[in-house]
Amino acid sequence: MVLAELGQRISRALGSLNSVTVVDEAVLDACLKEIATALLQADVNVRLVANLRNNVKKRVNMEQLASGLNKQKVIEKAVFDELCAMLDGGDPKKTEIKKGKTNVVMFVGLQGAGKTTTCTKYAYLWKKKGFKPAMVCADTFRAGAFDQLKQNATKAQIPFYGSYTETDPAIIAQQGVERFKKEGRDLIIVDTSGRHKQEEALFEEMRQVASAVNPNHVIFVMDGSIGQAAFDQAKAFHESVDVGQVIITKLDGHAKGGGALSAVAATKSPITFIGTGEHMHEFEPFETQKFVGRLLGKGDWGGFIDKVKDVIPEEEQQQELIDKISKGEFTLRIMYEQFANIMKMGPMGQVMSMIPGFSNAIMQPGSEKESQAKIKRYMTIMDSMTDKELDSSSTKMLGEHSRIMRWARGSGSSVQDVVLLLEEYKRLAKVFSTAMKGMKLPKNLKGDINPRNMQQNIAQMSRMLPPHMLKMMGGPAAIQSLLKQMEGKF
Repeated sequence: MVLAELGQRISRALGSLNSVTVVDEAVLDACLKEIATALLQADVNVRLVANLRNNVKKRVNMEQLASGLNKQKVIEKAVFDELCAMLDGGDPKKTEIKKGKTNVVMFVGLQGAGKTTTCTKYAYLWKKKGFKPAMVCADTFRAGAFDQLKQNATKAQIPFYGSYTETDPAIIAQQGVERFKKEGRDLIIVDTSGRHKQEEALFEEMRQVASAVNPNHVIFVMDGSIGQAAFDQAKAFHESVDVGQVIITKLDGHAKGGGALSAVAATKSPITFIGTGEHMHEFEPFETQKFVGRLLGKGDWGGFIDKVKDVIPEEEQQQELIDKISKGEFTLRIMYEQFANIMKMGPMGQVMSMIPGFSNAIMQPGSEKESQAKIKRYMTIMDSMTDKELDSSSTKMLGEHSRIMRWARGSGSSVQDVVLLLEEYKRLAKVFSTAMKGMKLPKNLKGDINPRNMQQNIAQMSRMLPPHMLKMMGGPAAIQSLLKQMEGKF
């Protein structure tokens, strides 16, 4: 996403501190000037940038810093904390959806902000967490609004309610909420009308719908491309209805995203989710420290583990998979399943940004789509194989010319693509079997790893990774942090 460019510029400014022999006041000023320029170009308000700069200088007093302290680390920490303070809009815990009761959530916002799409993403996210969502279309102002919601809800397999004849949005909202309450739905999402601008008619309609359904939460959806103009918009909505949280959309394609995030936070409205694309999975929770950490290339191991946790199989299947790999039985079926899991995790750039030291800069423009297209191509080739071929680990059998020709014809691929798939399979089989043979994991996958085995696993993973990659991740200490976070997670 475009915000990654802002992160790279701030990271470069902080990285420049490494190239100087002595970090003094002049070096700090030059670094802060570069950071301020990057923030201003991302449309962050001048006043907020000036505050950040002054606060960092107050915290990093060069004359008072002890001689033994690492000044670069102190500056990095100060910049990190001030960025977090700039983007912190309040406590999002008050906005949590509760299990065991009916939660009515009303979405409000201007036209074109992506409200209806965001409603579906929101419903889909909670559906994956075990809730039973339903959607109500109370937008009678925009032509085709109900059709769009119906199409999105059908795709996500979520029940919906709306009307082509009723023109009063409050009545539609009330009828839909009552119906889904009777059906035992625990998350009812009401999508309301938008307007081209903030006008009294919109606010009056919002108040009528809110009075009819008595929502537990009101979510304001805002277009991230408007930059710092978001401040006035968020403030106006906040004063008209009881907005409890904000979702910012379209952060994947506009340079003003930083301005929108900081402007909304300035109104003290908690930002709970951000939209990073049009697809269902391009929607993620917003946690200030984790977001800033990823922005600056520090990663988010917790988020990475949660992503992995969403796609890993049940415990019995995990154990079976590990047993097979440790015995050297890495088959094409296992590779197919892992490819399917990678595709479920969402955009590769987003996943990569969760690993410390990695950023979207590593995924060159166009390479993410290219990589995903290659995985899909490989999966199509494997779809044309028999069960015996998928479950075999015999490279001799898999390398037979007649089979390669049949797979190419059956999948509509070239022979070269099939050969490349087999080469990738051999490479991964070697990597997995080598890694697993040296690893010491608890038998039930839930027990803690004892310290001796922990050190052995760290050493094994360190040897397995290329030196430059290990350095980017933060060295063996980062791997130890990952293993500790993994304990008990699965």
